[in-house]
Amino acid sequence: MNEHPTSFDPASLAGDYLGEAATLLAHDDPFPGGAVVPPIYQTSLFTFDSYADMADTFAGRRRQPIYSRGDNPTVMEFEARVAALEGAEAARGFSSGMAAISATVLAFVGAGERIVAVRNCYGDAYRLFERLFPRLQIKVDYVDGSDPDAVATALPGAKLLYLESPTSMMFELQDIEHLTRLAKEQGIVTTIDNSWATPVFQKPIAHGVDLVLHSASKYLGGHSDTVAGVVAGSAAHIKHINEQTYSSLGGKLSPFEGWLLLRGLRTLPLRLPHHMKSGLTLAERLKAHGKVERVNHPAYSNHPGKKTLAGYAGLFSFEVTEDVDIPAFVDALKLFRIGVSWGGHESLVVPAKASLEQTPGLNSMARFGVSPRTIRFNVGLENVEDLWADVVQAFDKAKK
Repeated sequence: MNEHPTSFDPASLAGDYLGEAATLLAHDDPFPGGAVVPPIYQTSLFTFDSYADMADTFAGRRRQPIYSRGDNPTVMEFEARVAALEGAEAARGFSSGMAAISATVLAFVGAGERIVAVRNCYGDAYRLFERLFPRLQIKVDYVDGSDPDAVATALPGAKLLYLESPTSMMFELQDIEHLTRLAKEQGIVTTIDNSWATPVFQKPIAHGVDLVLHSASKYLGGHSDTVAGVVAGSAAHIKHINEQTYSSLGGKLSPFEGWLLLRGLRTLPLRLPHHMKSGLTLAERLKAHGKVERVNHPAYSNHPGKKTLAGYAGLFSFEVTEDVDIPAFVDALKLFRIGVSWGGHESLVVPAKASLEQTPGLNSMARFGVSPRTIRFNVGLENVEDLWADVVQAFDKAKK
């Protein structure tokens, strides 16, 4: 393990990413009427000035919103910001992260074809792959993404490579540059879930990834008040998603949620350094705590996949010793609320012991051997000393 200090300058990790993102997200050209925030186009449809305008729009000779299940100006503004952040040509917003994952994967993979996915992927993505895809005759092979040889062995004949760096719950890294190079040599489309790092701390497209997915409900929104997803990539790839799955599956992003996401993006470069600093502080102290056997945090990884990270999110896990009463520990926490999701202002705790009881037979944690003694923290924006005091008192009350 690499030691990581608790006192550091977040800007030294994030480099120029924070400055670039801050200007991009805070500066706008004037909106109609001189408004400093974009209007919410809360309308289901858009009319045309003439037959020619309608015909040209339908034929693709001009772009104008037609119906809000397709384009909506508020949502388009959000999509443009995400594309710019990711260094992509285009993006498409969705009603949830799973809508984005489903529409993206199904746009490029058909019956009788195969996907290679990393182990410990997001639980609902795993359920999609295991519950629905067999009915569509789509096969999914899971590999240890931290092992490039294992990925290389699985790739021949695959249609799509599904990455998540770091992975859910265990926070394993992948060498994105190396794996995407292997995939491109065989004409395989590459996708990655970048929700944890965000485009502020990791830019997968710059390292060869074709399509970048986000649960925008997490750090992009940042306030735990909206559910949304987005995918960013080349104009050609986004056009393919639009034509193949987007409008048919119907997972459109609403104008109001698009507006909420734009509001959340404004403060993304300010929130992330706080999440990072507090998360690393707690990770360091947990690593030294006698009741903790292991801390799963990318900061402690020696894997070459670490090179693409310019900083660290406030989400990580740790494994407690056998003499810790996990239900008692979780119930004793006062500032860490018990709940799923992450990336908002509030600190949250998820014990693997409870998650392992979810959806028997379609549980990614059970499939990939996550220890029931693993606990995940989402470190929010509270004072870090208050959070640590909460952890200490909870350990004191959790002795078997």
